[in-house]
Amino acid sequence: MSNQRRAGGVGVLDEAGVERWPESLASARLHVVTGKGGTGKSTLAAALALALAADGGRTLLVEVEGRQGIAQLFDTPPLPYAEQRIAVAPDGGEVRGLAVDAEEALLEYLEMFYNLGLAGRTLRRMGAVEFATTLAPGLRDVLLTGKVKECVGRTVGDDRGGSRRSGSRQPLYDAVVLDAPPTGRVVKFLDVTKAMGTLARTGPIRTQSEGVVALLHSPQTVVHVVSQLEDLPVQETLDTVDELAATHLPPGAVMVNRVRPARLPVDREVVDEGGLRAGLEAAGLFLKDEEMDGLLAEVGEHTDRLAVEAGVRSRLDQAGMPQLELPELADGVDLGGLYELAELLREQGVRRGR
Repeated sequence: MSNQRRAGGVGVLDEAGVERWPESLASARLHVVTGKGGTGKSTLAAALALALAADGGRTLLVEVEGRQGIAQLFDTPPLPYAEQRIAVAPDGGEVRGLAVDAEEALLEYLEMFYNLGLAGRTLRRMGAVEFATTLAPGLRDVLLTGKVKECVGRTVGDDRGGSRRSGSRQPLYDAVVLDAPPTGRVVKFLDVTKAMGTLARTGPIRTQSEGVVALLHSPQTVVHVVSQLEDLPVQETLDTVDELAATHLPPGAVMVNRVRPARLPVDREVVDEGGLRAGLEAAGLFLKDEEMDGLLAEVGEHTDRLAVEAGVRSRLDQAGMPQLELPELADGVDLGGLYELAELLREQGVRRGR
């Protein structure tokens, strides 16, 4: 991992001299994080929210899949349909969390746009709200992305959890991080233009949908893809990048997770039994033949893995996106691990626009 800094100390460059977190990413307001299941998508979304809130910022971490993953990561009770503080960011600042529920979002729409608060709750008791969000194609995604859009546009005077500067019209959140659906579904989830054709052609929901489309296709939004140095995650990453380009959704960075250090040369022929044994004995370690055989087998597995990773890394470069690298944490991911990953993101230049 290179820590080479650009002249002026603004950014961090990778081995190819490409800035890992360019200004286009720093100035974005909505950071969508996706990735193949099992790559650590939710973990890195949480770490990104912490990193962007550092030095006195305020970020909102949003989930839309109903898994209460944010609560589990930050070791808090299940989140209600309300924004609440879940963590203090490094060097000041805070992260708030929100679990968006499609039914709750629809009830909020009915109350905000149609003044149907009581009627909406009655409809929910009858099961009509669940029926509507299930039956209407695309309605659920429009509701979820619409709530995210509303959070991005919130100003300090609209803070529902206590404002910092009463009356100010500055954005309430310096950044909103969306823990989005995995790569196989994320483009369909974000491309609400298709859903609009089957929904109301006029009225508040149509207007809200158009606002969502404008936000998601603007420089305010970037879509980050979490991957690992394995064939399937890399292939899904490349497929997703192509889909983003086809639908004109703005790409962000590739976040390469669980990167393991190269402790030996890639070429296993460089590590021969005689040289390895001599080196061990020079260090005072004398192994039996069967122990040496086991060690050589592990060396072979390690060098084979390095060769595979070198190949998939070259494929990942085809995405043409800045890359961030996060290591595999030896003790797993707990709350301390999230802060460690956030700090590593900051070391690679991750920051919010000023």
